[in-house]
Amino acid sequence: MSADLWPYVVLMLVGFLPNEAWRLVGLVLARGLNEQSEIVLWSRAVATAILAGVVAKLVVFASGSLATIPLGVRIGAVVIGFAAFLLIRRSPLAGVLVGEAVLLAGGYFFAP
Repeated sequence: MSADLWPYVVLMLVGFLPNEAWRLVGLVLARGLNEQSEIVLWSRAVATAILAGVVAKLVVFASGSLATIPLGVRIGAVVIGFAAFLLIRRSPLAGVLVGEAVLLAGGYFFAP
């Protein structure tokens, strides 16, 4: 195998495959659960809260190139992306695309 491909192989073995194994186990175990049961609703709420916390941390305490974009633009992109999500039939793809477009436009026009 080429030396250039080894980082990708390691990434697959260490990052992707273990995660996918646990997702498969979760899929098999959750197959018979009632979607309205308290444990499923609780786990969905916890997953949503964790995702919201990660997004908030990325927006407020940005690093790298994202830190060069003003905080107001980053927050505005999240708000407008969420509004697009709600307005376009609760489409996550629409929310992400609109939020990203706002972030890129704001970074282009307002970044130093």
